[in-house]
Amino acid sequence: MAHSAFTIIRQLPGIATAVLVLAVTLGATFVVALYAEVGSGLAAADWAAIRFTLFQATVSALISVAIAIPTARALARRQFRGRGLLITLLGAPFLLPVIVAIIGLLAVFGRGGVLNDLLGFMGLSPVSIYGFHGVVLAHVFFNLPLATRLLLQGWLSVPSERFRLAASLGVPIGKLIERPMLRQTVPGTFLVVFLICLTSFAVALTLGGGPKATTVELAIYQALRFDFDLGRAALLGCVQFLICGVAALVAWRITLPDQFGHGLDRTVQRWDTSSKWDYFWLIAVALFLLTPLGLIVVRGLPELFTLPAQVWPAALRSICIAIVVAIMSVTMAISLAMRGGGIVSAIGMLPLAASSLVIGTGLFLIVYPIIAPSKLALPMTTLVNATFALPFVLRILMPAIETEVSNYDRLARSLGLQGWSYMRLVILPRIRPQIGFAAGLAAALAMGDLGVIALFASETEATLPLIMYRLMGAYRMDQAAGAALLLVTLSFMMFWICDYWGRRNANV
Repeated sequence: MAHSAFTIIRQLPGIATAVLVLAVTLGATFVVALYAEVGSGLAAADWAAIRFTLFQATVSALISVAIAIPTARALARRQFRGRGLLITLLGAPFLLPVIVAIIGLLAVFGRGGVLNDLLGFMGLSPVSIYGFHGVVLAHVFFNLPLATRLLLQGWLSVPSERFRLAASLGVPIGKLIERPMLRQTVPGTFLVVFLICLTSFAVALTLGGGPKATTVELAIYQALRFDFDLGRAALLGCVQFLICGVAALVAWRITLPDQFGHGLDRTVQRWDTSSKWDYFWLIAVALFLLTPLGLIVVRGLPELFTLPAQVWPAALRSICIAIVVAIMSVTMAISLAMRGGGIVSAIGMLPLAASSLVIGTGLFLIVYPIIAPSKLALPMTTLVNATFALPFVLRILMPAIETEVSNYDRLARSLGLQGWSYMRLVILPRIRPQIGFAAGLAAALAMGDLGVIALFASETEATLPLIMYRLMGAYRMDQAAGAALLLVTLSFMMFWICDYWGRRNANV
């Protein structure tokens, strides 16, 4: 009886969290479906947006993975000074706000960028970053580090004994080891990048937007913000949810088991390092990633202390949202992880199949008849950001919690520990490093979000990414670069504070 009561008390927060996630994702999507004007069908512009969305996501994922393969291979078989720093850079793609990456790319490829200045000096015509190629370029910049890191994990998972065996048999490593490993890891990596590109709103908003470069999410935003066509926005929202759901399902189904088994954890020795192309890929990728970031610092630093007055209240709002999002997402993830089970994992990963703009549309439709959506801009943005950070936070916390529950659950029950006392004395102290890392990641994601806030916010509720977008729209690029430097500094600072709190006095 006591065991049953202990189990029920533990599961109640998880059940409440699961209901909240289902309400925010499926509930908001259901409301969108109710408003959808199915009878009117999709217009020619809507079909063009669907085709462009699928095409740019496919091309972006293909290029990202194609470049990531030789880059990850070079990192896997080369040892050099600064390798750890480069891998660290590749390990934090989500910490860099998308709008900041766009500012950096404009500093290189924009109308007044370094590339066009060089072309003008050579007497050549300038190039434009806007349109399809600009959207693809930004997606590659943002997702290449992620794809490289995912593929690098595939190389590092191969036991050293497999490389020794290939060398002793005189068989090419590429044929015996690398090709099977790539067949196992490339499809999943491609689909992850493809899914991210499907739901990338800020990139299409700033670098696309024309009739030939409009994504489904951008079409939803335009239907709500400019045309106020609720039926069309709802129909496009259903289409977007269907596309993302199919992509997420395929990504989940296509995951293959590890085919290489386990080794003795010896240091990997490679005998196939004669090619000089490794250094070409490493230098090229490092320049591609670091040049825009360096220009943000160079252009933004002089403007940092002369920013418009509205930047600082917006930065404070972003910080407050990020703090609340970190607390909410960690609390929700812990509640779900304590509940346990495959259904809980599926619910926790459900936001990956949705789009923040679709969910924002559903929430807009819910509150519009009751209250002005702008009055709920910050709460709605916080709720959606916490929900969409949940899959990443849950992936970090759930394995650690399952381990601690397995180790100490019976002892806690024998001592009569339950509820908050069980969490405070047993679970939370032992997973503090994971909590710090997950909270920092959630806060950094929330700091750089430019999705729901673009639907709801008026002039007085704007966050720092939205202020940056407005500065860019007014062609005040130097001030936008200053705001970008402030945003990326705040994002990394919040991540570092949370991560340091988790690791402080911990044996990690």
